[in-house]
Amino acid sequence: MVSNTSSPSPNPQKKRSIQPLIWIFVLCIAPVVAALLAYYVPALGLRPDEVTNYGKLVQPQRPTPPANELNLTTLDGEPFDLQSLQGQWVLLTADQGACPESCVEKLFILRNSHASQGKNVDRVVRVWLITDDTPVPGKVMEAYGSTIMLRAQPEQLAQFLTINTVDNADTLNQTQALTQPMWIIDPLGNLMLEFPPDDAPAEVRGPEVRQDLSKLLYNSRIG
Repeated sequence: MVSNTSSPSPNPQKKRSIQPLIWIFVLCIAPVVAALLAYYVPALGLRPDEVTNYGKLVQPQRPTPPANELNLTTLDGEPFDLQSLQGQWVLLTADQGACPESCVEKLFILRNSHASQGKNVDRVVRVWLITDDTPVPGKVMEAYGSTIMLRAQPEQLAQFLTINTVDNADTLNQTQALTQPMWIIDPLGNLMLEFPPDDAPAEVRGPEVRQDLSKLLYNSRIG
């Protein structure tokens, strides 16, 4: 007698959970939601602090004039082309050869800002444009001899450095407009940042200049 036994039915297939898909969707959409909230609801504190510079961007940036438009000479009287420094960041100041205290303070700030850049120190050079024929004091030469010192014609410098870059320029004479600020020229040869006149001591201004320079070197893919 053959028994009439039926084969067991297979187990019903379990339904797959959609929970993993939900989590994937949430992870993908979360950054977008956070960005929208940060932009439209700043009170939530999700927006990062605004980045500010101590220096003021030169608008529009101005290219370094060629040697026939900006006549520069070394202290030995040899011609010098400022465009030859392209490829490096140039910390720039201008002042009289006698170099009063305000001049020494600028040289001090630029030297220390340069020296503090660690592995990036070779990407930067310092230039002092001397606006007259007065001999440079020996103490200044000794302290800042690594700065490139060049004699320049003030009228030519004014066309390059001071047009629309110094606040209240109409109330400043040409000498003040040239000798109060400091500047940065980028590796492409463009005058791009100005540190405006400031009554704060070097101990206050120095770290601000150093920080601006560090940001430029960190974020730049040139020079």
